[in-house]
Amino acid sequence: MPILLFGLVGAAAYFGYRQLQQETAKVVERNRRAEAETRTGAHGTLERGADGVYRIRRD
Repeated sequence: MPILLFGLVGAAAYFGYRQLQQETAKVVERNRRAEAETRTGAHGTLERGADGVYRIRRD
């Protein structure tokens, strides 16, 4: 029984760590983009949609 408990705790910790890494990468990218926008004086980042129209990127 303790092996099962340790396995579940280990799996939860692993998936929590992966989720934390993904969120950290999103925040770093958002901050990098915001810094570039501030440096250039832009009011947003344009992103081309599937229909070919450019729109402001939403986070």
